[in-house]
Amino acid sequence: MRIVGGSLGGRVLHAPRGAATRPTSEKVREAVFNILGAVDGDRVLDLFAGSGALGLEALSRGAAHATFVDAGKPAVAAIRDNLRALGLEDRATVIPGDAVASAARHQPAAPWRLVFVDPPYRSDLATRAVLALPCERLAADAVIVIEHDRHNAPPDALGSLLRTDERRYGDTLISFFVPSWGIPA
Repeated sequence: MRIVGGSLGGRVLHAPRGAATRPTSEKVREAVFNILGAVDGDRVLDLFAGSGALGLEALSRGAAHATFVDAGKPAVAAIRDNLRALGLEDRATVIPGDAVASAARHQPAAPWRLVFVDPPYRSDLATRAVLALPCERLAADAVIVIEHDRHNAPPDALGSLLRTDERRYGDTLISFFVPSWGIPA
């Protein structure tokens, strides 16, 4: 598994061992960032971060800071190892713990512009985590990217967040949400 683009494109990422983590494929990451466009200076939240591939990809492409949250000890160790190997420790925060609770509790230095949510498939954790995010912690032009399977698609509206796009890559679906207050009238 590698970083797809940006200043660190081609660098190898290490994933936690075992079946508990399902890293986002390079193909899907590349497609997501092509849709998102420039992320220069953005602040990123990566919930259920696993290897940290999504947040690390954002940092490689110019994001200012990424916050990674995962409850698994092997995942947290892999994220820290990847940050150290890529020289990105000073642009990241790693929070070991429950993603739903951390989404509700963590106070970022500035609002998040990108939020990646990639929980275990066949669960309602994505919906619960996004609904737990206080609106004031999101930038007006925030984009929430949820990776899910077709059996557990989030609803079209999650509180004040509205789905604006959905893409399918094999068994993986990616839903894009934006705050309703950020949609032009």
